[in-house]
Amino acid sequence: MDIATQTEVLLRGAGFETWPWTGTTPAVICFENAALIGFVHVFPSANDLLTRWQEAQNAALSRHGPALRAAGAKAWNVYSVFLTEEQAPTQQRAVERIEEDFALTRKIARAGVRTQDDLERTLLPLTAVRAQPLISETDFEDRLRARLKDVSPDVLTAFLGTTPAEEVARILAEKP
Repeated sequence: MDIATQTEVLLRGAGFETWPWTGTTPAVICFENAALIGFVHVFPSANDLLTRWQEAQNAALSRHGPALRAAGAKAWNVYSVFLTEEQAPTQQRAVERIEEDFALTRKIARAGVRTQDDLERTLLPLTAVRAQPLISETDFEDRLRARLKDVSPDVLTAFLGTTPAEEVARILAEKP
């Protein structure tokens, strides 16, 4: 998977403006929206990520410093994202520990980003929640009846049917 390209696609879909920072090694994707700014650094290996993440972060901040200073409150919401496709199970915890470094930027760091799902899970803190459960009318009625077990079946039938609200209120008032 081309992590840099897929990152741009995912972030654009989440409402970010993105652009590649050309001429850098590792590859860097810059992103910004109304609330935050960030840089995604894609490393060839976990070892390279662990060795060079601070250098990469400092280079991005130096290069984009004037724009960050002019960003006002958004400058407090700068992200550095460090990714590699390499699995590296023995280095996984060390990579994730980078996120505990709170100096200069907020951080997301992951090894083993090999699929679109991996990338989406990794970038979840940057993207909006997209869950939209679909409930059919029959599903809705069954779920509502199951949750309202303590309510009289007569009241539920009236409420879920075409009974006027005043009549449902009268039925509720009569039931103990």
